[in-house]
Amino acid sequence: MKSAKSASVKAYEDGLLAGLRTGKAEVPTLLLTGYRELGLTDTEAMLLIHLILFAERERNEFPTPDEIAGRMSAGPDEVMAALSRLIKAGFLSIEEGVHPVSGVRFERYGLDAMYSKLVSWWAEQTRADRANETAKPQTGKNLFTVFEKEFARPLTPMELEMISGWLDQDGYSEDLIRAALKEAVFAGKVHFRYIDRILLEWQHNRIVTVEQAKEHRQKFRGRS
Repeated sequence: MKSAKSASVKAYEDGLLAGLRTGKAEVPTLLLTGYRELGLTDTEAMLLIHLILFAERERNEFPTPDEIAGRMSAGPDEVMAALSRLIKAGFLSIEEGVHPVSGVRFERYGLDAMYSKLVSWWAEQTRADRANETAKPQTGKNLFTVFEKEFARPLTPMELEMISGWLDQDGYSEDLIRAALKEAVFAGKVHFRYIDRILLEWQHNRIVTVEQAKEHRQKFRGRS
């Protein structure tokens, strides 16, 4: 069963849909990033973008295939075929109406279905990204929090980079870095250079686990 949408995602989704419908949001960006996953071809995606621009910039909500083809590499017949596919797939509709002043009947391409599909795709991607982020091991992130707590202040960019270097470049485990921090706290020398020296010493002595670090500390203190 799919989890319910969070209030923040639902609110943003509603706002995005309203923005798309009023032309206050950039449709081409969403369309260009999501059209392949929505099953659209390059021609169909570009056709939709041109329909949006016709409607928003030129107030032409029902351009002819020739007018559309004049701005694309596709010919009128290919445009007609793409329009038919989009209508059949539920991305477009042809709506009829009556002008409120002149009383003239008109037709236009309805884009609301496309807007809804784009927003649903965006919301699904957002939920998937959040789920993946939650499932990822929080290595590093929690470690930064531990350091900030011990230092009683936010870490500087250089200090954050140093911790990242211990993890990514030097290959120290998070547990071993925590152990080095505890060692520095115990010695009353809570600064990064001292912690780095501890880690280098352990590396020199081929210490890679917290248990090995404890044994090394006990031996060292036993000699002192």
